[in-house]
Amino acid sequence: MTDMITAPRTTLSAAPASRSAVRWAAAGGVVAGPLFLAVGLAQGFARDGFDFTRNAISQLVLGQAGWIQTASFVLTGALLLVGATGLRRTLRGGPGGTWGPALVGVFGASFWVAAAFPADAGAGFPVGAPEATVMSGHGAVHMFGGMIGYLALCAAFVALARPLAARGLRGWAVASRVVPVLVLAGFMASAASVLAFTVGAGLGLLWLSVVTARLADR
Repeated sequence: MTDMITAPRTTLSAAPASRSAVRWAAAGGVVAGPLFLAVGLAQGFARDGFDFTRNAISQLVLGQAGWIQTASFVLTGALLLVGATGLRRTLRGGPGGTWGPALVGVFGASFWVAAAFPADAGAGFPVGAPEATVMSGHGAVHMFGGMIGYLALCAAFVALARPLAARGLRGWAVASRVVPVLVLAGFMASAASVLAFTVGAGLGLLWLSVVTARLADR
């Protein structure tokens, strides 16, 4: 009799704890983008020779203070992977519940690639670097990893449009299909303006943050 009475209490107390764990995991995906951008902007304005119209945030790994940006890459990647886990548990069994979180996980892993294989110097940064950028092996891996990561992110937005629509958030679903176009447009314009690349990448990070928050809230 005692077992029969106490068992339901255990089940009821475990459910809120499980929901709380999912929310905490999803929070990683919410804070990752804003934190990464805040650290990058702060460094960009503070470090000598850095110009947002000529230099990419990933170049901040170079120079004596480069460890700060390297740490930012590592931390952001970890937060995104945790956030992907939270999304997977939130969307389990529903539309987009497999591919959406998996693609966000690929995006998170790309930040670790960026930390392990730094960008090349160029466009006058760090101070004393030549204007022209000479592609190195680690620079090529850095660029390729970033390209794969952001393509995965754009695909994740399309996948996450399905659960948004299923929850009745049709405006959000439409926006989640439009944002990848804007992100890719910024990347395509990077040859003419590095700032366009930064804006496109930043938009992707921020949209992932708000979408993760919206889905976790529902």
